[in-house]
Amino acid sequence: MDGVIADSNPYHRLAWEAFNRRYGLETTEAMHQRMYGKRNDQIVRDFFGPGLAAEEVTARGAAKEALYREIIADRVEAMLVPGLREFLERYRDTPKAVATNAEPSNVDFLLGQTGLRQYFQVVLNGHQVSHPKPDPEIYLRAAELLQTEPAACIVFEDSHSGVEAGRAAGMRVIGISTTFGNLYGTVLTIDNFKSENLQEWLAVENREER
Repeated sequence: MDGVIADSNPYHRLAWEAFNRRYGLETTEAMHQRMYGKRNDQIVRDFFGPGLAAEEVTARGAAKEALYREIIADRVEAMLVPGLREFLERYRDTPKAVATNAEPSNVDFLLGQTGLRQYFQVVLNGHQVSHPKPDPEIYLRAAELLQTEPAACIVFEDSHSGVEAGRAAGMRVIGISTTFGNLYGTVLTIDNFKSENLQEWLAVENREER
């Protein structure tokens, strides 16, 4: 979701910076880089140390995400990756899933605010699996719920951990360069869903499948 449906990582950066200052912690660029594609419990423990109790980890993660939603409240539509709505409508009849490490509240907020929930038969968040990305569990579970073989699935990813998860699941991965310009292991990298290269690649895949 983050970086694929919405170009949201700049706002996650702002939210983490503001939240961390509450604890006297200045957020470095290295910390931001480690945050991308991770589940909140991983990020909180990375930023504040592994010794936090589970309840405190959950509380800090929830507080940061509440701040994030406050920041983006009037910006959600503008955050959508260009061409996304048209792409989802064009492939409305193709089974699709959201498989994200994001917090459930953020998933509900973004899909609800934008009205995009209708396009996805399956929505999985990072708390519905035992092992978050880069583990492939969430992608394998999504394929199972879509009743589709993993090898027939195409993953759209913006993070290194997400690409790793998709490849480990035996899926083809298309990179979106909202967060990183160079994503190793993808079959194609695009700027957004308006990409002519994406349409050409999908057309070739459709012909070969027939």
